[in-house]
Amino acid sequence: MLPVSAPFHSTLMQPAADRLKEVLDGIEVADAKIPVIANVTARPEQKGDEIRQVLVKQAASPVLWEDSVRYMMENGVDTFIEVGPGKVLTGFVKKIDRSYTGQNVEDLASLEKTLAYLKEVR
Repeated sequence: MLPVSAPFHSTLMQPAADRLKEVLDGIEVADAKIPVIANVTARPEQKGDEIRQVLVKQAASPVLWEDSVRYMMENGVDTFIEVGPGKVLTGFVKKIDRSYTGQNVEDLASLEKTLAYLKEVR
């Protein structure tokens, strides 16, 4: 379990999910060019309307993090890139399977390091 500062991804967030739905209903959500793994289904979503629905659902539903990561691993993903401060999620990937590579991007230096790594391995 990840310690957090608010009741994210729980039923206590339903009012926020309802407000998010109102906002998302007022904008176009285009189909994704690359499938997005939804943390509430652990499956890929690509249609704009489906993405809109899972964005709302994830605000007030538990996250299927490990299932999402395992789905990606089973479908050919071998490198995970965490964008943002810290390496918590990268560490979770390693706990699932130490053979997978995780990179973290939190500033310009780490972005350059990650891009260099990707050029090297691709």
